[in-house]
Amino acid sequence: HVQVVESGGGLVQPGGTLTLSCTYSGSDFAIASVGWYRQRPGRERALVAQMSSSGRTTYADSVKGRFTVSRDNAKDTLYLQMNSLKFEDTAVYYCSVRIGRDYWGKGTQVTVSS
Repeated sequence: HVQVVESGGGLVQPGGTLTLSCTYSGSDFAIASVGWYRQRPGRERALVAQMSSSGRTTYADSVKGRFTVSRDNAKDTLYLQMNSLKFEDTAVYYCSVRIGRDYWGKGTQVTVSS
């Protein structure tokens, strides 16, 4: 039973920095990819950043140069460092782990507000 848990969300001012964490556990199979998605108010869930098993990363155009995804395999943890945050980054951020199928966490709220 795969479990995915996000943490690190909160309230931050525009221009600020926040780092999200995602821990995953419960599978003996290889992870195909891990990623961060977000759902803004009134919008559908969308990809923010993704990392393949080989370490190749993909970013949404809106976060390129500001967000960085990284992974600590020893800790089974995925990170999302978010710099230069904007109002439009306000969303619920979800972690996804692909092991045959996608497993999702419950999300963590990020609010960018002055």
